Amino acid sequence: MSELNNKQTQFLPGRLLATTALALSLTGCLGTVVGSAVDVTLEVAKVPFKVAGAVVDVASGDDEKDDKDRD
Repeated sequence: MSELNNKQTQFLPGRLLATTALALSLTGCLGTVVGSAVDVTLEVAKVPFKVAGAVVDVASGDDEKDDKDRD
């Protein structure tokens, strides 16, 4: 049993280093995924306002044309 414990403690620094390296490398990926999700969410939130603005523009007509007709 003590021989098994010695083998496990020999690999502990290597496992710790590998785990730390993996965790640090994944934080960059996580930041990218979260950033992309936020960008998509913001674009989805902007769509109704863009559509509403387009509808208002179509409904209001061309104001410049009306101004030229008055002169």
